[in-house]
Amino acid sequence: MTTRQLLELAFSSGRTGSGPATWGQRAIWDAVRRLPPADAPRYNIATAAPLDPGLPLPVLLTALERLLHLHDSLHTRLLPDEAGGLRQVVDGEGALGVHLRPAGEHQDPAELGARLHQELAAQAFDTATQWPIRIGAVTADGLVRHISLVLSHTAVDGSGMSRLVADLSALCLGSSPEELAQLREPAQQPLEEARFQTSERGLRRDAGARAQFTRKLRLGPARLFPPAAEQPARFPNAVLRSPALPQAVERVAARHRVSTGSVLLAATAAMTARLAGTSEAVLNVVVNNRFLPGLAHAVSVVAGDGLFHLPDATGEFGDVVRRTHAAAIGTYRHAYYDKLALAAETDRLTAEGVRLADRSCVFNDTRELLPATTDPGGDRTTLTWPVEFEPRPGLTYALDALQSAEALSLAMTADPSVLPRPAMERFLYGIEELILTEAATDARTDTTATEPPTDPAAADHA
Repeated sequence: MTTRQLLELAFSSGRTGSGPATWGQRAIWDAVRRLPPADAPRYNIATAAPLDPGLPLPVLLTALERLLHLHDSLHTRLLPDEAGGLRQVVDGEGALGVHLRPAGEHQDPAELGARLHQELAAQAFDTATQWPIRIGAVTADGLVRHISLVLSHTAVDGSGMSRLVADLSALCLGSSPEELAQLREPAQQPLEEARFQTSERGLRRDAGARAQFTRKLRLGPARLFPPAAEQPARFPNAVLRSPALPQAVERVAARHRVSTGSVLLAATAAMTARLAGTSEAVLNVVVNNRFLPGLAHAVSVVAGDGLFHLPDATGEFGDVVRRTHAAAIGTYRHAYYDKLALAAETDRLTAEGVRLADRSCVFNDTRELLPATTDPGGDRTTLTWPVEFEPRPGLTYALDALQSAEALSLAMTADPSVLPRPAMERFLYGIEELILTEAATDARTDTTATEPPTDPAAADHA
């Protein structure tokens, strides 16, 4: 039997301070607070990877200590106050626990690492008393062979985690915190972000973004799909893996001079409208907000939800792609706001009898983030059903775009009483068919396509 050891990594001389929580911190903290305790770990942001040929443990520990100095979000606690608010407290000293599991002579470090990662990810964080980061490491022959990072979602979002992994890798390879800090500018710390949000300029941005959001809410259809007859026990998850899609998406984007994200969003909107039997689509789009000043390299939770409304989503697909790109820019620009203030506003409008748009369909382009799973390989499109989830009230479907070196995958979780499994299959294969058909048309009609522009914002896992 392999035993786990807890190593306390000392941290001192870090930045300190306190202030109001950011919009992102407060939104996630509030969402987790409302969950049953057993469900809270599903909001953790986690990643794990084997280390080949291995890394000396002192090198990893030094890199982790320097990582804490780089990013205040890793040594920040969140404390509710008597007035119902939430404050962030940045600790300048303390200890980070590193969970070590030595591998025996005949044990596979990768298997041990996967089990350790699962154990660490299944534990909730007490953000009032704990730092929002857990580290796991499997050692063999004196070297770290597998590493696990688990963070509270109050500390990072998907893009924040990918930047954190990049920084830890650079520190392990010998970069100094000072060098990385220069390379990563601009990268506001959470206290700096909170100061902006409470400033006059920040309050204006919040008010403007929420006004735009509620304006779109009044324009979109109140319901896309018929209401569910009953609440199912589980929500199935389908993953379509297509080796042909990456090149096809690039070709369509170049043809129409749009971003690749717009191509995927357009296909998702088109299939949403088709399956709903309507001409328009409304999607809740996750936006990483790293295009905003000071947030380009932020390791914190700054992603937001944008409301995307396309009145005519069933026209000729090339036209849908171009109109999607134009509409998406406005969605991205208004995705940074106080979520709790917006929720209070929509509750008030609903109580007043105002008809608001359906927000039950979620699109999240995570291709720039770390791959969620190991790519199984193969040169043909496959559709699998890897897992089922607990029901998510108010969700019709959530669609994530995932990228590996070999393929593009579309992972869809849906309410089966609204979108049964055959409808989910039709949805995912329909997205692939729309893009591949358009790409084939482009190849026949246009040989002078130019590089597409980059989105002002990429989407993000939240």
